[in-house]
Amino acid sequence: MKPSNVRLLFARLRRQVEERVGAAEGEVPAFVLFASLTDGAARARTVTVSGAEFGACWRDLVQAAERVMGDARIKPAWLRVDWVERVEKMTWSALETRLRKVKRNYYRFGISLDSAFHHAFLETELNANAMLYGGPGARTAVVNDKNFRRYARIRHGLANLDRRPEGEVWQFSTRGVFLALNSPAVHELHGAGRDAGRRVIARLEASDVRALVAAGSGYLASQVGETGRFTYGWHPCFDREIPAYNGLRHASSLYAMIEAWGVTRDATLGAAIERALAYLMAELIRADGEGEGARAFLVEENGEIKLGGNAVAILALCKYCQVTGRQDHLELARRLAEGVLFMQDAATGRFRHVFAWPDMQLKDAFRIIYYDGEAAFALMRIYELTRDERLLDAVESAFRYFIEAGYWNTHDHWLAYAADALALHRPRPEYYAFGVRNVAGYLDFVIDRITTYPTLLELMMAAERMVSRMQADPALRGGLAGLDLDKFYHALEVRAHYLLNGHFWPELAMFFANPRRICGSFFIRHHAFRVRIDDVEHYLSGLVAYLAWRERQADGERRDASVALAM
Repeated sequence: MKPSNVRLLFARLRRQVEERVGAAEGEVPAFVLFASLTDGAARARTVTVSGAEFGACWRDLVQAAERVMGDARIKPAWLRVDWVERVEKMTWSALETRLRKVKRNYYRFGISLDSAFHHAFLETELNANAMLYGGPGARTAVVNDKNFRRYARIRHGLANLDRRPEGEVWQFSTRGVFLALNSPAVHELHGAGRDAGRRVIARLEASDVRALVAAGSGYLASQVGETGRFTYGWHPCFDREIPAYNGLRHASSLYAMIEAWGVTRDATLGAAIERALAYLMAELIRADGEGEGARAFLVEENGEIKLGGNAVAILALCKYCQVTGRQDHLELARRLAEGVLFMQDAATGRFRHVFAWPDMQLKDAFRIIYYDGEAAFALMRIYELTRDERLLDAVESAFRYFIEAGYWNTHDHWLAYAADALALHRPRPEYYAFGVRNVAGYLDFVIDRITTYPTLLELMMAAERMVSRMQADPALRGGLAGLDLDKFYHALEVRAHYLLNGHFWPELAMFFANPRRICGSFFIRHHAFRVRIDDVEHYLSGLVAYLAWRERQADGERRDASVALAM
């Protein structure tokens, strides 16, 4: 490998680093610099230098990076440089006490084993190597001794690790910058806090959201095989495939892909949709009868028929009809809707959740609240295409039960979608009241929730559609009395921006075992950065809805400007 490849990347970053770096706080070297490089195909290699003078440290950092890349015969495509800002010395015992107060995978600091930073680990190294992850049974961060020793040996050649309670360690925070070889942009990275380590985006522009939708849907397309079956998911710390499968999530992920295709019109995404759609219809859906009133059901591999499975299959087929203008799958959607009606108790409006195929015996009257909202929303979507009043009547019957049972207390995003769609066609005060109560009183949770919780943005966007109609209609406006509108819109924006912390930006993906596989996807941090098709699906659906809202805002502003100019 030519040394100039590494030097070219560093030369592009030096000015940005030198303008931002300052002497570290604490009894440590004035300058501690980290460089992390990868070709995108393997976990980044990180080197550390420290010293009293920036210029000498930078020279040493470039040389160390050249040696590492040369020894590995890797041509770097991504470079990230971090520098230490603040340091706190403590004992291992104190550190472990602190970890027990932090949600798993939410420890956002680096750790050095010595004051000179000869044996230091960035926060991204710690988390991407599961060094502080004790497994799904550990609710808080904890030192994973096996993983910690493994990476300490790889990174620093440490054969032994002294973790005596009284032993000293140094916790530190950093700032950084990132660039890719094929891009002119240099990205400043956030320092300590929940945004730590990813690029600074002060305000989401429509172009940013479109790029996120394109990246996330591109990831889902990459997971659709030739047969149309998804690769269900990955544990990215060690590039381990999740071997399970779930037909409901196949259909719901397909639905999100179709939503995204309505934004991007990407040909590769379109081809993946066709494959996944064919698999859904041929392998996952079973017919039950022929002719008038014939039903169809999405059947899981274990023989379960889930109310939610039928519902999201309907949503996928109806969304496909909507964005393509084709009606050839509408009859199958209608049969799936007949299946949903079969699963509803006509007397009470209550849905029954799980049946067994093929004997159609009831297995679970109730399993999870999501199914109810999914079913009501799906019936509304097919109603909009068929105008079959039986479907609308069934949703009203369901909502009478939802209201009586106080389902707004669940703050469920699917119920928000359903309430919005029902109120649009039957604008009765009780439906709007349900939608408002579903989000009012929940805004603090939306603002403060530490996990990215992508369905919260879906909840907010569905509620916003109702809120905007209520604001515009004097007859409905009084229903907003219990909702703090300023706080509502603040919560919406906070949640949309917070989703950036669940995106595998290249500056984060580079620390995991197979960066290119996950780059552009979305993850669940507290599940060891798990990437599963349904995880990505919910991020996408929220962002697509947020983009549509931003574009409606922009259209309104343009109309107002045109009117002002004409006056």
